[in-house]
Amino acid sequence: MKPRFEVVTGDITGFCADAIVNASDSQLSGGGGVDAAIQRAGGPDLVAACRAAGSCAPGGIQVTSSYQLPAKWVFHTVGPVWQGGSAGEAAILASCYRSCLSRAEELQLESLAFCSISTGVFGYPVFAAATVAEKAIMDFLLEHAFPRRVSMICHREEIAQVYRQVYNLWYAGEKSQRMEI
Repeated sequence: MKPRFEVVTGDITGFCADAIVNASDSQLSGGGGVDAAIQRAGGPDLVAACRAAGSCAPGGIQVTSSYQLPAKWVFHTVGPVWQGGSAGEAAILASCYRSCLSRAEELQLESLAFCSISTGVFGYPVFAAATVAEKAIMDFLLEHAFPRRVSMICHREEIAQVYRQVYNLWYAGEKSQRMEI
């Protein structure tokens, strides 16, 4: 049985999944980082779809087609801007992951690929973000059949290493007892 969760170093814009997750700003503007890369790779129709979708609240989700990307869908979510950790950042970040996972379940998607939400220009510390992300993902996968496969796509190996360390710290020893993740 294939594991349901993996950490991959690569470019999310080229990743083949039913849906990829875009870490966006609240206006879905494509202003920088992964958001700019996804909108650029998706082409002008994706940019237009983002404009038409309107805004998105932190922790929420907007869904568009993927247009020129290999994925079928793009889930746009707005993570928190890091303010030191005492302004509800973890709850908002967890909501980003749960919102995307819930939509993937509603659509009965086989695969969902996340980027490291909020760890770029929004300044969320990677270890803390990985801990929140993986807890939200693992808790969801324990209770739901879809998505069948979740990938964390990290644009740099050092970020992927942090996600692997967090996984090994909290989940690797339990996977045979809980489920094949």
